[in-house]
Amino acid sequence: MAKSAFLFPGQGAQTIGMAVELCASLPAARTLFDRAAGILGYDLLNVCASGPKERLDSTVVSQPAIYVASLAALEKLKQEDPQASETCVASAGLSLGEYTALTYAGSLSFEEGLALVKQRGEAMQAAADARPSTMISILLLEVDAVQTLCDEVSAAGLGLVRIANYLCPGNLVISGDTPACEEVERRAAAAGAKTIRLAVAGAFHTPVMQSAVEKLREALSSVTLGALRVPVYANVTATAYSGPQEVQETLARQVVEPVRWEQSMRAMLEAGVERFYEIGPGRVLAGLLKRIQRKTECINITA
Repeated sequence: MAKSAFLFPGQGAQTIGMAVELCASLPAARTLFDRAAGILGYDLLNVCASGPKERLDSTVVSQPAIYVASLAALEKLKQEDPQASETCVASAGLSLGEYTALTYAGSLSFEEGLALVKQRGEAMQAAADARPSTMISILLLEVDAVQTLCDEVSAAGLGLVRIANYLCPGNLVISGDTPACEEVERRAAAAGAKTIRLAVAGAFHTPVMQSAVEKLREALSSVTLGALRVPVYANVTATAYSGPQEVQETLARQVVEPVRWEQSMRAMLEAGVERFYEIGPGRVLAGLLKRIQRKTECINITA
């Protein structure tokens, strides 16, 4: 059988209505949302079903919602294709999705993972509230060109701006202080780029999130991380974690360091992965994979 890898989406994949039909047809999925309500203190499935959109899109709600919905979709895969996990030789998740990947791999329990995701969302929202910042997708420019623009704008004293996400060829995300990001956006557009402002609370994956690092380290120190059943590729390093201690050290750094998604996908392909499953809401990761390695199959298991 072809070697496969399981991929889990990050913030931005949420939509009103996600996981509703799945929970109506699959008791194991509904059970996850029932357990989540006890941890979060509110009915997460009801928010997914009815919104309002502004609440579902908020960092403190969208992160738990995507985590739980993705694990509900995993239950769907277990039912529809029980042997899929037997072919899985690697896993990864985009930003928030790394927590889902670690839960799938057995390093975190569902409850521990959700509690961490809840604290992560709250800490990132607080950091964003303290400093006006944003994220903008830059399409159709090479890495070197975008890096040069970020360096020039930073040197001009307009604030912090960095490449935060290396998603696929021609698809980067910059992140930082709002005036600096807007100036890079203007210069990138003049150079022929397409730009898209992201609906996020602030500059994730930059030092703007530094206050969240300390809170996450404290939260992670109280969790006992288990051994990894399958290798999980870290966003920060684009390599497989060596063990629980590295997970603990790296997860906190993740909120202030770039997501190296393209590099992670290429590393898994080089390790022999022949097929990917995108498990959770949306189809973003399948689209990115097509830009990295067009011929590689990606099966969507949607929530």
